[in-house]
Amino acid sequence: MMVRSTAVILAAGKGTRMKSDLPKVLFPVLGRPMIHWVLDALETSGVTRKIVVVGYRDDLVRSELAGRTGIEFALQAEQLGTGHAVQMCRPLLETGPTGPILVVAGDSPLIQPNSVRAVLNEFQQGGWDCFMGTLLKDNPFGLGRIVRDANGRFSRIVEQKDASEAEQAIREVNMSTYAFDRDGLLQALENLGNNNAQREYYLTDCPAYLLSVGKKVEAKPVLSDCEALSINTLDELKAVEAKMQEMGYPCAN
Repeated sequence: MMVRSTAVILAAGKGTRMKSDLPKVLFPVLGRPMIHWVLDALETSGVTRKIVVVGYRDDLVRSELAGRTGIEFALQAEQLGTGHAVQMCRPLLETGPTGPILVVAGDSPLIQPNSVRAVLNEFQQGGWDCFMGTLLKDNPFGLGRIVRDANGRFSRIVEQKDASEAEQAIREVNMSTYAFDRDGLLQALENLGNNNAQREYYLTDCPAYLLSVGKKVEAKPVLSDCEALSINTLDELKAVEAKMQEMGYPCAN
């Protein structure tokens, strides 16, 4: 039996490459704001508590989600990275259930309920402090790469802008789908730094930190191929819509 989990949905971004003042997660995909597809997948997978991190024009996101149940909000007033976004959830995480914390991106409407279940099942069955669902992508440009040691074990995640030429050739990518032990996550968030090209606090540094203090961390390509498609540009939005139509998603138009 899966223990009760909490999902943190990263939804604070402006989406500057979308050429609009609308918060990115409110862009319509098949006639619905994309964040609804993410929340639907989480609910179908059995996740009942959902914390949505809002920031840019947060009033619009709050209003759009007012009719949904089980939603709590955390405000990221300054967008200082994904790690900073989850840090803003700390008061809610400290007072909530002690089950696993799932962290997902609000701009990935192709997230699959079976993948969410797979990540949580791997997390629980393996006794991990952190488990990351990954996938293999032929053109991984722009995505964080999964770096492994000589024995094939997870070592760290390196972002595109910080990756060496050899690291940029890695095909296994991070798709921002994590399960964390609550106490381990809170400890890692306390120790996050911003020593990187963007001077941001990366959530991707949390797994490596946990590994460095003796915690159990694993990453496996358990996600579906379709989840390689996320939305940062209008062209990517069109590609996601085409894939969703191919897969038989209902259109709200």
